[in-house]
Amino acid sequence: MNNSLFSAFEKVSSKAWKQKIHVDLKGADYNDTLIWNTNHGIDVRPFYHQDEMTETLTIRPQQWTIGQIIFVQNESAANLKAIDALNRGAQTIKFVIPNNSISIEKILLNIDLDTADIKIELQFFDQEYIDQLAKISAKAVLIIDPIGHFAKSGNWFNTTNNSLIVSNTITINTDTYQNAGANITQQLAYGLSHLNEYFNVAQADVSAIQQVTFNVAISTNYFFEIAKLRAFRALYNTLAAEYNCDADLVINAIPSKRNKTIYDYNTNMLRTTTECMSAILGGANTVFNLPYDAIYHKDNEFGERIARNQLLILKNESYFDIVNNASDGSYYIETLTSQLAEKALIIFKDIEANGGFIAQLKEGSIQKKIKESAAKEQEQFDNGQVTLLGTNKHPNKNDKMQNELELYPFVKMNPRQTLIEPIIEKRLAETLEQNRLKTE
Repeated sequence: MNNSLFSAFEKVSSKAWKQKIHVDLKGADYNDTLIWNTNHGIDVRPFYHQDEMTETLTIRPQQWTIGQIIFVQNESAANLKAIDALNRGAQTIKFVIPNNSISIEKILLNIDLDTADIKIELQFFDQEYIDQLAKISAKAVLIIDPIGHFAKSGNWFNTTNNSLIVSNTITINTDTYQNAGANITQQLAYGLSHLNEYFNVAQADVSAIQQVTFNVAISTNYFFEIAKLRAFRALYNTLAAEYNCDADLVINAIPSKRNKTIYDYNTNMLRTTTECMSAILGGANTVFNLPYDAIYHKDNEFGERIARNQLLILKNESYFDIVNNASDGSYYIETLTSQLAEKALIIFKDIEANGGFIAQLKEGSIQKKIKESAAKEQEQFDNGQVTLLGTNKHPNKNDKMQNELELYPFVKMNPRQTLIEPIIEKRLAETLEQNRLKTE
């Protein structure tokens, strides 16, 4: 049968659909009833139609890998842990190095660098150490973000803002902004402006930059997060073109900490599953899952195995590795992507017109905007508009956590002198959880 069944039906325009909706509402206001006013400056309509699409963004297909993060305290233990994770399905290992006493050779011992994707994240700055890493392995990717460290800690490493480009890779940690409460358009704009500071420093030598990495946190706002990652790629392409930079863009995604809870902690697995799905469908290169107990337990084999298995199920049993760009052609996601990118670009231009990202950090403008966004979301959580199952909705009163806390799961107060006000990450449920702990 060669004739299309749909040829017998007349096409219905968006105008006709809207007229039909108005009839069915029987006098109720269309905007008040059906429009969702989000915290991201975008109003979501009840339907999207092809005849309203002006253009679609071309996002290059991405193959994604399963990642695992290993904090290195002991080289031998970290090395064995990495080998075990690779044997159990991990494809990318990110070693987090706290200081320059850690031996790169020891943590990479017996790891096949031709098949494993290795990332080395430094929590310090040491140019000799960075140069040594390049000599030991040209395939291990350096992750260090001096501006991100400045924003999060309030101080530079031991560098000034004249020494920001330390290798042929650039890293942008936007997860700090998300975990502190920035909305999606802010995350996009701050990430882009953050990158622009590095491009401004590189200028004439921008051709030497081989890779740009965005570390991104993903929340449970499923479709918005898919659109966010797609918007990151579109915005990066726009900015990179201005500098004639052809560096590869790599997006590393990890579930947000902001919506995770210590009570009814198994619900965290449901949250991280949908967040990882958003990351994959949005085009992340590597997805690092967050163990369900990461905010209150020390690293443990069970939590890490469950987190890794969630990704293995998505890749090998749900076939999320078979279809590239599954979100392409969705009128809703295409529209969200364009709207997020456009609104982020407006914020970006405002930042640049007022001196740039670092200048705005020094003035406290970025911190103020994030705190305003976080306060709005916190108020919505406190009054029940934003729900976290098992915490502010349907809590289990018999759930006791006082003796389960191996880590302090709340904002830590560490008075010290800083150059700027640091951007503080804080979970939505912290105050509620602290009050529950007091009454156990």
